[in-house]
Amino acid sequence: MPAALCAALLPLLLVAAPKPAQVDTARLLNADREPGQWLTVGRTYDEQRYSPLTRINTGNVDQLGLAWHYDLDTNRGQEASPIVIDGVLYVTSAWSKLFAFNAKTGRLLWKYDPQVPGSIGIKGCCDVVNRGVAAWKGRIYLGAYDGRLIALDAKTGKVAWSVQTTDPAKAYTITGAPRIANGKVIIGNAGSEIGVRGYVSAYDAADGRLLWRFHTIPGDPAQPYENEQMRAAAATWTGDLYWKLGGATVWDGMVYEPATNLVYFGTANGTPWVAEARSPQGGDNLFTTSIIAVNADTGRYAWHYQVTPAETWDYDATSPLMLADLTIDGTPRRALMQVSKNGFFYALDAATGALLRAKNYTAVSWATGIDMRTGRPIEVPEARFGKTGKAVVVQPGGQGAHSWHPMAFSRRTGLLYTPVVETSQGFAPDPNYRPRIGAANAGTGRAPASVYEGVHADVPRNARAFLIAWDPVATREVWRSDLRGTIASGALATAGGLVFQGAQRGEFSAFRDSDGAKLWSTDPQTGVVAAPVSYMVDGEQYIAVLAGYGTRDYYAGNNSRLLVYRLGGKAKLPPPAAPPPPRQLNPPPLFGTAEILERGARLYNENCTMCHDTAYGNRGLFPDLRYSPTINSSDAFRAVVLDGVLTPRGMVSFRERFGDEDAEAVRAYITQRAHQALPARPAP
Repeated sequence: MPAALCAALLPLLLVAAPKPAQVDTARLLNADREPGQWLTVGRTYDEQRYSPLTRINTGNVDQLGLAWHYDLDTNRGQEASPIVIDGVLYVTSAWSKLFAFNAKTGRLLWKYDPQVPGSIGIKGCCDVVNRGVAAWKGRIYLGAYDGRLIALDAKTGKVAWSVQTTDPAKAYTITGAPRIANGKVIIGNAGSEIGVRGYVSAYDAADGRLLWRFHTIPGDPAQPYENEQMRAAAATWTGDLYWKLGGATVWDGMVYEPATNLVYFGTANGTPWVAEARSPQGGDNLFTTSIIAVNADTGRYAWHYQVTPAETWDYDATSPLMLADLTIDGTPRRALMQVSKNGFFYALDAATGALLRAKNYTAVSWATGIDMRTGRPIEVPEARFGKTGKAVVVQPGGQGAHSWHPMAFSRRTGLLYTPVVETSQGFAPDPNYRPRIGAANAGTGRAPASVYEGVHADVPRNARAFLIAWDPVATREVWRSDLRGTIASGALATAGGLVFQGAQRGEFSAFRDSDGAKLWSTDPQTGVVAAPVSYMVDGEQYIAVLAGYGTRDYYAGNNSRLLVYRLGGKAKLPPPAAPPPPRQLNPPPLFGTAEILERGARLYNENCTMCHDTAYGNRGLFPDLRYSPTINSSDAFRAVVLDGVLTPRGMVSFRERFGDEDAEAVRAYITQRAHQALPARPAP
């Protein structure tokens, strides 16, 4: 071809070349016309996580094999769902790292590391995770763990703009995926336990300008209220902790409805958990544990429904939200659904917030049901340990019956497929609770082991995770899976009659959507809690899932990786590493007076439990300190706890909270716990 003709055609070729991630409102509204794409974290605006693809189906799913995989560089938790747009797969990993792959071959196109400082890890309650990204007009939007919202060029991974959405001096983090509404990036944050005021923000996708912000609880009453809702909410609080500590962060569940132009989101617990500790004279404590609807363009309040008034058991209402068309009592309704952490399923009218359905989907002991006239739970008085002053066993426990793990809705069956965790917890008040700035504020004491005496044998002492099929109209369970471990895992439903789900015990499976029969299963060599997605490239359907969570042993590693499957896939995972030799408890001799041990127990409960206590389920992401060699040396223990020698790995110095004597008291308490776990020795 003559050089002159090449030069003439070059501009036309450049114009015709497809640009990555060209997602706009029209494309999102018509996502079902592109069944091979996964354009947003829940695939469509309604977040049903339902794939219309049928190439992989009940008749051939047993032929599913690994197409390609990519090993990640961390053993921390993996919770993201990928998005797949025009042959490119975008996925995040722990520490808010972002990767772009050729979705067919697995070739890495680019990666971006926001360089979140390791010291930020202490600000979160539950690991340095990330749950996904959003796409809009050639850019990918990432919420980083340290509170930044970052826009990246979808082709190169270069930063287009970055804004700090939170106060860096406070214990805010971001773990949830952003959402897009009318060219606005909607983002929340986390940190309720550690004492921050929750809010949702909208930023201009083009340049990162803050457009509106909706706070979820009122602030300092000496300052003007942001709107009338904050003034009204203040009347539902007593005391001053609500504005000194905060709470009600929006750390996950969020969905946008174009028909109403509303953004719906759920809020977390108050700070501290115990209602009587944070609001001594009572009150519902709005807008904690609530589902809220605001106008997507202005942030103006539309309606709310409080799931658990005066919540006291860590029952965040931040579980995933989903929209679906249901026929309820003979009338078609656009319903907003949540399988909530408190053990109840809710369906609300998307336009008005009217309660349409409410029913427990698992065993619940804190309430006997929901009053459909008022929408309020019918509480069991004994469950309010902060009021009675007595320890009690409550179902679900603070882990919740369904937390952030995504659920799926099948248009084939009309069923909701949701992870469920059967769990209980002994709760007790802490008569010595004192509010703490920048630290965990549960406000609970450690319930005695005797609290389970006399409790019915069916109450689970250890968490048990399942996948259930739930009829949202009849509000009944249709089927449930086998035991999946102790931690929930996200789900995907497809038009091929399948439901895909991982398992914390180390499994990735496909179930028949009608009856729950397990038709296919594979070993990913690690736990899986993230939700899978499905997409198509060149006529081939793929199933992709992020794996790496819930190991049994911190020292065994986590094999974090992205796994992509197709029919006839022949790729192989590397052989699993040999398990580490069994660890032996080797604590120093017992030391410390009863007073020192009591002090150490209190400090440990306040500062260490959420990460390091196996009784609370550290999921193998953090070391069990009973086995740590550092407890054998006061100098080594102080080097970690006070001097912060492990700060780059997320274990920062606690010198602002501990003195030398405090650290030694905690070491004495851990040593006592280690001795209690030693095998019994025969009497002489």
